[in-house]
Amino acid sequence: MSPSDQPHPITPEWVKDAVFYQIFPDRFARSGRVTGLNLQSWGSPPQVHGYMGGDLWGVIERLDHIAALGVNAIYFCPVFQSASNHRYHTHDYYQVDPMLGGNEALRALIDAAHARGIRIVLDGVFNHASRGFFQFNDLLEQGEASAYRDWFHVSGWPLHAYDDAGPANYHAWWGIRALPKFNTSTPAVREFLWDVGEYWMRFGIDGWRLDVPNEIDDDEFWREFRRRVKAVNPDAYIVGELWGDAHRWLAGDQFDAVMNYHFTRPCLAFFGARTLQQAANEYSGLGHIEPLDAAAFARRMEEVTRLYHPEIVRAQLNLLDSHDTARFLTAAGGDATAFRLASIFQMTYVGAPCIYYGDEVGLPGGHDPDCRRAFPWFDPASWDCETLGLLQKLTAARHATPALRRGEFHITHAGGDELVYVREHAEGNAHVALNAGRTPAELPLARVQPGRYCDALTGLHVELAEGTRVEVPARGALILIPA
Repeated sequence: MSPSDQPHPITPEWVKDAVFYQIFPDRFARSGRVTGLNLQSWGSPPQVHGYMGGDLWGVIERLDHIAALGVNAIYFCPVFQSASNHRYHTHDYYQVDPMLGGNEALRALIDAAHARGIRIVLDGVFNHASRGFFQFNDLLEQGEASAYRDWFHVSGWPLHAYDDAGPANYHAWWGIRALPKFNTSTPAVREFLWDVGEYWMRFGIDGWRLDVPNEIDDDEFWREFRRRVKAVNPDAYIVGELWGDAHRWLAGDQFDAVMNYHFTRPCLAFFGARTLQQAANEYSGLGHIEPLDAAAFARRMEEVTRLYHPEIVRAQLNLLDSHDTARFLTAAGGDATAFRLASIFQMTYVGAPCIYYGDEVGLPGGHDPDCRRAFPWFDPASWDCETLGLLQKLTAARHATPALRRGEFHITHAGGDELVYVREHAEGNAHVALNAGRTPAELPLARVQPGRYCDALTGLHVELAEGTRVEVPARGALILIPA
């Protein structure tokens, strides 16, 4: 059975028109409203345990920047109370971290974002909690008598949560004692986590990004999670962090989409082919990246486009980098043209593009924690304004052109450093010609509806007909949309 023959999954319509922005809250913007904290100086090298002090009030203050970028959805790394700067060590699932401004700040942020037409997706860390999570803390205090003994996977006594000299005697994520794994076979645990999902949907968020959901190896758990979340808001977006094959979770009864690292890898391999920094990629889940020419890239992207049901593909979260990888710019050896070309492809391909905060101004960063640098608000001279302007043009073109959001994707030419494709739509086709080479090239267009088109990048108008060839600058592109 091909993906298109499978039962039709239902994904939120708004996602197909969305441009996402991923924010690591501690590093995005500091408002000064949360005081009395021991913080790193803003912009100093990020540390595993240090705090920069970014907060949700700071995000509200920078919504003008986000809106001007053309973003209409924000995905946040975890915001709940935690004793870690990344907050994947959850202490309280019902409280936004006071360092981020608490529940009051999230309420204000949701309201301010929604007033601008921007949706909010939160990170759900449901596979594991932390040593500071009340139920696990009770286990440490009460031992075998704890009321919450069955909330975790205990294999022996006593527990050694902080003493590495002894066995932990409980299951933890990747053996990290700070992250005790929930026992989701326990009915009370299941109800607790489902209630968390419902609670924040009722609070007003627009969806969940799920951390390592494959490690809760229970389809019925996720089916019920979906039922509960969608009962509150049928338009909620549920996107899983799954790095490999995700067919099991994308049949329409669990997740709407996944973080599309199948998209990320070939983009690095083609657009960054000449300058790849393998060490930066091999340290993360991306692994070794073999360079690709245009023909190999085209074959791989056609596979990616057909991998899942078309409805799922249109809702995939397409990212060039994230908090778990080196930034694309650094992974591509500092070649800004590689990032710009990849961004052009990202914004004109099928699915929901996601910009990692700071990429729009050329923020570099190696593997974690270096990829989580503070946004350089106070050093505008360091901004790559060419990249910022390009992304603003790309998002504007995407929002204005149905073909770039909803059109069918067909590659019409691929060879050497040259790639040409069309997005076909009833309201008019869009043609994209990319030249990853170091010299200008004349590229052929196909499947052309004759007429007048405008290049979204330069504003120039051209008349196109079948067989037209267009001049594309070195390391450049044309995005030809109906005039």
